[in-house]
Amino acid sequence: MNEKDLTISFFQGTDNLIQDNELGLKQIKQKIADLSNIKNINFLFGAGVSSGSIPTMKEMVRKIENNLENEMLVLFQELKSNNDENLEKMLGVLYSRRAAILGVGKDITFTNSLIEVIENQIFKEINIDVESKKNNFELYKSFYQKVTFRNKDLSRVNIFTTNNDLFNERSLDNLNINYNNGFGGGLKRFFNPARFGYTYSRKIESSIEKFESLDNMIYLYKLHGSINWIEKEENSLFNIQEINIANTDSRPKDGVLIYPNPLKQNISLGAPYSDLIRELQKKLLLPHSVLFIVGYSFSDEHLNNIIYQALSSNSSISIVIFGDYSDKSICKIDDKRIYKIFGKIGKDTIHYFEYIVNHLIPNLNEDKEKNVLKDFIDKLSEVESSKIKES
Repeated sequence: MNEKDLTISFFQGTDNLIQDNELGLKQIKQKIADLSNIKNINFLFGAGVSSGSIPTMKEMVRKIENNLENEMLVLFQELKSNNDENLEKMLGVLYSRRAAILGVGKDITFTNSLIEVIENQIFKEINIDVESKKNNFELYKSFYQKVTFRNKDLSRVNIFTTNNDLFNERSLDNLNINYNNGFGGGLKRFFNPARFGYTYSRKIESSIEKFESLDNMIYLYKLHGSINWIEKEENSLFNIQEINIANTDSRPKDGVLIYPNPLKQNISLGAPYSDLIRELQKKLLLPHSVLFIVGYSFSDEHLNNIIYQALSSNSSISIVIFGDYSDKSICKIDDKRIYKIFGKIGKDTIHYFEYIVNHLIPNLNEDKEKNVLKDFIDKLSEVESSKIKES
């Protein structure tokens, strides 16, 4: 096949491994299947995973801009042009501006008003009825059905996401899959990063203390917060609370943690963001690990640096990037541990979440079911053989 006829790419480092679309797809599927059997599997989800259901940052910027006027509109447009229309970066500048104004004893009403407009718009756009977004909701469910039930000798899957929506939680609840997101408690659930070290087990011997870990278990890390997290000063070591929220346009009065605020505690990133990023760092340093990156545009330097550190320190890690990010530093490095998958087959874009879930990710539970059936058939054959010998 001519190089110009190729519509998909599968790079290892800077080398494209395929010369033919059909054979190339088989190579991609085989590599993903091989990497799915590595001990430590991690996924990093970005905004692209929820696209179609949640507006992009640029779409939100346009909506906010249309509702502003006078001085507030002028300031917003300046922020937009200086921060690549990235709403989180714009908020970061506004938080810094507010802190600086407050530090010299001036009035922060104007800045606070613009911050509130932006935060309200983000909450309104993200706080949707997830189950009404059938396509995305079913995709998330299909994804979790495929990756949850791994061999018990392998680690449970870790999902890291920059998204603030509730697609992950709703789909996991719908499938009755246990997940650990760092929150615990009864009526009031508070964040405690130590919980990421916990696992769920069941007792398998009634007479002795013998347990085995549950296989239907996922670890979920929301790196940029969530629309159902609030900061609440209560009698707790950690003041981040997880709440139930209705599908309304109005935010909880305590405010929602849906973006890192670097100035909150006068450190690079305050809790819970620093704790969550530390967990990503720890997981990527484990031997025999893989990180699948889906829908993430490498716009968060904190996260990018964690990935670079892992590549600098962990010789056994593999990074699989779905999407063409040839302008990003990580995609310019000729490192055979970095794989890049992108392109189109007919009308299908192979690096989109839909295609990845439906065609590329293997069903880890399917192998388990095959093993169960094979074990039964083998044991039945043994019994039948012994009967024949006895007769």
